[in-house]
Amino acid sequence: MQAPPFARQEAERQAALDALEILDTPADPFLDSLVATAQRVFAVNTALVSLLDHNRQWFKARVGLDCAQTSREVSFCGHTILERDCLVIENALDDPRFANNPLVTGAPYIRFYAGMPLFFMNRPIGTLCLLHPRPREFNAADREQLEHLANIAQGLLTLHHMSRQTRRLRHEVSREHRQALLDPLTQLWNRRGMEEQWDTLLQSLAQRGQHLGALFADLDHFKAVNDELGHLAGDQVLWAVARRLSATTRPDDLLVRFGGEEFLLLTGVSGTQELEQIAERLRQSIGRAPISTDSGSRTMTLSLGAALLQANESRESLLHRADMALYAAKRAGRNRTCLAEPASP
Repeated sequence: MQAPPFARQEAERQAALDALEILDTPADPFLDSLVATAQRVFAVNTALVSLLDHNRQWFKARVGLDCAQTSREVSFCGHTILERDCLVIENALDDPRFANNPLVTGAPYIRFYAGMPLFFMNRPIGTLCLLHPRPREFNAADREQLEHLANIAQGLLTLHHMSRQTRRLRHEVSREHRQALLDPLTQLWNRRGMEEQWDTLLQSLAQRGQHLGALFADLDHFKAVNDELGHLAGDQVLWAVARRLSATTRPDDLLVRFGGEEFLLLTGVSGTQELEQIAERLRQSIGRAPISTDSGSRTMTLSLGAALLQANESRESLLHRADMALYAAKRAGRNRTCLAEPASP
């Protein structure tokens, strides 16, 4: 195996990646859709948006791969950014750079690889890449199509850099600290991330004249997935659910994996009617189609509890009311939303 060398202008390349302020941020539903499209278009097992950090490659978007990052030393993409053009490996066993790479000799058993560099500030920061466990050809038309998709990925990364949420994160949370605020499985905010952004979210909603709504969501009968299909399938279900929920939220919403199979959405609304409409979109996003795992498909449903923050109400009180409403939804038969009772005066 040949580990990829660092670029001649590695310091400038790393500075461009750091300036993008995207490492260790929550998953992006648009990039998730892009890699899912790439996977289907090219009929491969795995598609990734991979970013090359100091000593690791971190996946901003991924489909067909369970891990969130690998070491840069074993990365194919580390070689791609040196090329500044599409790198295609039709059979990794025939290439001395990769034949004994642990990603070739072991899971995910890469044979085919195609990667197109992604640029920011005219520096290669990562790739849109395809992986498959069997050798295959990749012709000129395939390269052109991958280039088109890479251009879209590059544009989405730039838009992320310009977004309001990114500006807020840049000023308030360092990249190193963000790593402790993300759930590693679902790439959503964890409970600590929610707590640290609470005050900022309230201030932002007050400026826009909106109310804070909380939606607690719990996957119905999730234990049966782990018992019948295994814990790996359970993790794949949680990942897919997080993607579907993310795709229904707005840029300023805060989507949190609260624990286990429980999720929390904090969102700005005009009132309870809008909050219930959002809850219905979340519920339908999960139940509309089966979720595929390596061990089979499973149709999942979602129970939700909704609560609107009242004047002078504490965070703990709001979340408790939403949680009680969630339990009411479960007692009423699951796969529904219940609205919380008003807080006691």
